[in-house]
Amino acid sequence: MQRREALKVIGTGVCAGFCGGLPALAENGKKPNIVLCMADDQGWGDMGYYDHPKLKTPNFDKMAAECLRFDRFYAAAPVCSPTRGSVLTGRNPNRFGCFSWGHSLRPQETTIAEACKTAGYVTGHFGKWHLGSVLKGSPVNPGSSGFDEWLSAPNFFDNDPILSREGKAVQTEGESSMVTVDAALEFIRKQVEKDKDPFLAVVWFGSPHNPHRAIEKDQEPYRDEEEKFKNFYGEITGMDRAFGKLRNEIAELGIKDNTILWYCSDNGGLPNLGSTGGREFKGRVYEGGLRVPAILEWPEYVNDPRTTSVPCVTSDIYPTLLDILEIDIPGQPILDGTSLLPVIKGSDPEREKPIGFWHRTGPGIRTPSAEWMSALMEAQEKGREYDDPAKLRLDAAEIKRQYPDDSFPGHSAWLDWPWKLHRIENEDGEIQFELYNLKTDPMEERDLAATEEEKTADMKTALDRWLKSVVDSLNGKDY
Repeated sequence: MQRREALKVIGTGVCAGFCGGLPALAENGKKPNIVLCMADDQGWGDMGYYDHPKLKTPNFDKMAAECLRFDRFYAAAPVCSPTRGSVLTGRNPNRFGCFSWGHSLRPQETTIAEACKTAGYVTGHFGKWHLGSVLKGSPVNPGSSGFDEWLSAPNFFDNDPILSREGKAVQTEGESSMVTVDAALEFIRKQVEKDKDPFLAVVWFGSPHNPHRAIEKDQEPYRDEEEKFKNFYGEITGMDRAFGKLRNEIAELGIKDNTILWYCSDNGGLPNLGSTGGREFKGRVYEGGLRVPAILEWPEYVNDPRTTSVPCVTSDIYPTLLDILEIDIPGQPILDGTSLLPVIKGSDPEREKPIGFWHRTGPGIRTPSAEWMSALMEAQEKGREYDDPAKLRLDAAEIKRQYPDDSFPGHSAWLDWPWKLHRIENEDGEIQFELYNLKTDPMEERDLAATEEEKTADMKTALDRWLKSVVDSLNGKDY
C-alpha cells in the first residue's frame, strides 16, 4: 500500500492524555514557524545546566534558563533511528518495523512534514536522516517523506561531510554541527525573505556520536582531559556553538516570537563517556537509556522561564504540532504520543496517557555514511547513480512477515507515573517483570514487583494490551 495522499486541514486538533489543550495560533492568525533539533547520543546529563562538572554548553544553558525546560523527557527508544521515527510519526517505532538503528520508516506512515504541508508549510530536513535512504528514487528518503528541501546524511557524520542534496552528493566543509546549522539557516533565510509561507525545519546533528572528532577550537576548554573526553566534550561544545548561531539568527531575522524551537536528543548517554538520568546507558530501556535533555522556546506562549517534570516523550512532538496547527489527518493510525500544548501553555497536568517502550530483540542495519556518500559522489561524477535496492530501500512499503501477538521478544516497559513496569523476554520466551516507583527510586534499584502485586498485575494487563496493539500495527492493520 502506498502513502496516503488525502490529507487535509479541518481544525479539530489533537489532545488526548492532557486536559485543556486549545488551538494556539498567534493572535494575528499566523501559523508558527517550527524548528526541531536533535542531538545524536547526547545523554540527559550531558549539559552544563544540569551541573556537569566539565562540559561547556553556554548556549543550551542560556535557552534552558530563559525558556521551557523539560526535566523528564524521554526518547521513544534507546537507540537513534526508532526515536527519529517517533518524532516524525507520533507513534512507537515498532508499529512500522523500525526496530533498531538503520531500520527505516514505512512509506505508509504520515510524517509531520507531510502533515505540515497540508497547512501550507514549506519543509526542510538538514543533517542526519537514518530512516531509510538519501538516494534519488527511494520511497523513504526525506523528499518521499514530505520534505521539500533536504541536505541529509544516511547516518551520523563527521567534519567536512559529503551530504545528499535531494539525492546529489555534495562535498561540504566545516565542523559537522555548523555545516548542519548553516544549511538550515540558508533554508530559513529564504523563507523569511519570501514572507509568504511558514516553515518546518528539522535539524538533526551528527554529534556527539562516535568516533568523536572535535575541532581544535572546541577541544580547547578540555585540554587537560583524556583524549576521549577532549573530543567527546568538544563535539558537544561544537554542537552548542552551532545551536547558539541558529537561535541567535532566528532572533535577528525577527521571527523569534512566532517560532517554535524545540531541542532534544535521540537516546540516553554513552557508556564510559556520557552522563545519564538514571540506571544504565544507550541501548537499554532503563531510565539511563531513555531520558534525554529537552528545551523549548516559543515566546508566543512561553513568556517566563519554566521547568516541568511532567513525563513527556519524543512521540508527543507530532500530536503537539498537529494540535497547535489544528490539523486532522484523515485515517490517522493510533498515536502513542499526546499533545503537550497544555504543558507549553503553562499548566503542569498529570499525564493521563502512559508511555510504552519496546526495544525488540534484533540487529541494527549497517549504514556507513562516509563510505556510502563517497561512493555516491564517485558514481555521480562518472555519470552514474546507485541502483542497489538495499541502499534505495525499494521494498520499504512491503510487509513481508506477520508477527505473533502472544510473544514480544526483547525489553519493553510501561511508564504510568510514578510507576514503571519492565517486561524482559529472552530468546527462550522466558519473561521477567520488574516494577519501580520512579518518584522514590529514580535509579530503579528496588524491584517492587513481588510486594506490589495488584499494581504489577494491573500494569501487566495494560502493557500486554499495548504490545498487542503495536503488533497489530506492525502486521499492517493500520493501513
